[in-house]
Amino acid sequence: MDNNKLTPIFPMPMRGLLLLTGMYSFAWSAFFRYFGGDLMRWLAMNPTEIPEISARVFGTTGMVIGFLIFLSAFYPISWHYLIMVGIAGKMILAAWFFLAFIPELGWNKRSIFHLVFNELLWLIPLSIILIRAIKVKKYLKDLPE
Repeated sequence: MDNNKLTPIFPMPMRGLLLLTGMYSFAWSAFFRYFGGDLMRWLAMNPTEIPEISARVFGTTGMVIGFLIFLSAFYPISWHYLIMVGIAGKMILAAWFFLAFIPELGWNKRSIFHLVFNELLWLIPLSIILIRAIKVKKYLKDLPE
């Protein structure tokens, strides 16, 4: 065995970041689920009649994705597929918001904030955490029994 090779580790702050990401995603999605019409009127600079049903479905989907990301923090190496689902879910939610809500809301500070800070920005730490989890899993698999 090569002693110069660095041992990959999965530090506790990464688990904490998974917990934070899951809770943050769940909370914002709950706003869409339970306060859809009001939140959509707030996100739009000029409030018009916004269909509330799409906000409810969007919120429910986001709550499920947030919960799965939160769950992945408990066993991130074994449950790295939940992190993958979280990344895919965040991309789907960002595309959904961009395609379904932006035409009705328009581009403004609030809609850009939601798209960038609540959906897209979380892809960076989730991707880094996924790569680390896969490296650690591969390292553990390659260890002699």
